[in-house]
Amino acid sequence: MNIVCLDLEGVLVPEIWIAFSEASGIPELRRTTRDEPDYDKLMKYRIKILDEHGLGLTEIQKVIETIDPMPGAKEFLDELRALTQVIILSDTFTQFASPLMKKLGYPTIFCNSLEISEDGRVTGYKLRTEKTKLTAVKALQSIGFETIAAGDSFNDLDMIKASKAGFLFRSTEKIKADHPELPAFEEYGEFLDAIKKAL
Repeated sequence: MNIVCLDLEGVLVPEIWIAFSEASGIPELRRTTRDEPDYDKLMKYRIKILDEHGLGLTEIQKVIETIDPMPGAKEFLDELRALTQVIILSDTFTQFASPLMKKLGYPTIFCNSLEISEDGRVTGYKLRTEKTKLTAVKALQSIGFETIAAGDSFNDLDMIKASKAGFLFRSTEKIKADHPELPAFEEYGEFLDAIKKAL
């Protein structure tokens, strides 16, 4: 049995932190896992900037409500889900994901959670498990699934490499150049065709 594991941001929806950076006018918040491989370092950096500007969960959630899936993403996901099981493996947070999952037709998502103070400040985060995406892929394999994985960032590479087939979608030039062995796609149609062949 096959199961497809997809990253969320950059693959199905725009990067949340980039959208919030643009809405808040804070360019430092544009930094994502495409730029920083160390997730803990990245999150501590984000939390520090939020604190400096007096911003919290409410302000971020207001921006997330305005984000729509990338053009063609829901149709791609609907067609893929008609063919096989799909799980979204994301390093985003439950507090961010809900409105986006509604717009994508409520696919299954495994993600992390934020620690929020009583006054709505982001004080920390809690990973579901260490190496969340790779651990999930290995767990699925341990119960009889063959995984096919795709993403766009540094934090997707482990799950992609551990799967029977793996793809980059709308990744950076650096990641594509560093990993020429991974097929890379820019459009949903050719991406879906590649997954179909791997099933």
